[in-house]
Amino acid sequence: MGWIGETVESIKSLQVRQVLTQAVSLGMIVTSALIIWKALMCFTGSESPVVVVLSGSMEPGFKRGDILFLHMSKDPIRAGEIVVFNVDGREIPIVHRVIKVHERQETGEVDVLTKGDNNFGDDRLLYAHGQLWLQRHHIMGRAVGFLPYVGWVTIIMTEKPIIKYLLIGALGLLVVTSRTKEKNIRDVDALNLKLNPC
Repeated sequence: MGWIGETVESIKSLQVRQVLTQAVSLGMIVTSALIIWKALMCFTGSESPVVVVLSGSMEPGFKRGDILFLHMSKDPIRAGEIVVFNVDGREIPIVHRVIKVHERQETGEVDVLTKGDNNFGDDRLLYAHGQLWLQRHHIMGRAVGFLPYVGWVTIIMTEKPIIKYLLIGALGLLVVTSRTKEKNIRDVDALNLKLNPC
């Protein structure tokens, strides 16, 4: 009975090691994604280097579900540029075109007025109460490129959270099962060596 107890203990310790290895692997994937995101933020100078177009206000140029790549240089903002901006009191950033720039002579700073290409009027109704212009600190970045329709995954996961959880669960299951298969083969070999050392 002694070798059966040892075998059970060996299997238990192997399972604990497997779980720990999988947890560390998952942690490394999440950490790597965060490091890449932070590096992109530093490289682009934008607090959000990638955004998804959530509405049709910029059609036909950008459609709902397009992904925009942002950059924030020190160059002055000019009319005609497409910018992504945050407004005080709103969580979701807005992607619109700069239609007017007002430079303040005393400070050299610029005030910006935006409008969606597909909208009738400017964005002053979207700005915070009493705000007529955007300042540089409102602007998250300038659009420098885009991928059409790729952002639909994000939109679907936002509008239907159950799909997000199913996708995360499926990815987790995939990671666990692929690691488990490799590990099981090695564990069986190791166990066979312990049971049959000759």
